Amino acid sequence: MRLLEDSEALFQTARDDNDMKGVVRITLFRFPGHEQVLYELLTSLDPYPELFIDWRLDMMKLDTVQNRIDMGIRIEREPNPNFIVRPITLVHHALMTSPGLIEKLGAPKNFDDLRQRYPFSGLLNPETGKVFEYMLDGVDTFVPRHLEFFTSDSQSEIQAALAGKAVIQSSNLACREYLEDGRLVNVLPELKLETWQLYLYRPYQTLVPQRIRTVFHILESILLRHFS
Repeated sequence: MRLLEDSEALFQTARDDNDMKGVVRITLFRFPGHEQVLYELLTSLDPYPELFIDWRLDMMKLDTVQNRIDMGIRIEREPNPNFIVRPITLVHHALMTSPGLIEKLGAPKNFDDLRQRYPFSGLLNPETGKVFEYMLDGVDTFVPRHLEFFTSDSQSEIQAALAGKAVIQSSNLACREYLEDGRLVNVLPELKLETWQLYLYRPYQTLVPQRIRTVFHILESILLRHFS
């Protein structure tokens, strides 16, 4: 990624350092604290009154060309190597629910016992209308026997888990607050699920306006401060 950025810099032409006018479009998913990240970004841009932010909250990653996206924040197994990427933190996934549901049903003896007896949440893919598969290690998947809550929003899944209605597959990033205060627990901590990466990215371009470079660096520092 660094080589791409170095190559990009070679194509930069002389331009006005005050090229800080216009729109910067940012795509991201709904993660805990995204409101505060946006607030800090906007207040950091006070010196540039003619720079405007287009903040696109979307579960699916928007196409950088079709949607004219300048940068994005995502969680994936591996970032696209054709993007200029800034890793922020590793994100660990687990199966989680409320202590109340475990008390009600009894602690699962093993993974198969959990899959057979416990209610699970079904996270719907908005593009297909079907439930996303539950992943174990990036290769193996499993199907719960009882899907008893459905939503297209991962934050709503967390509410179902807090209410003791379902087991969810979520991450330490999304559920940090609830894991810390004990409202959610890792059902089978010995079960190691996938580790993904939270990262900031922007498309590689030969000519990049200064406003995009500036917003990119400010956003990187804010994200690192919150999540690294």
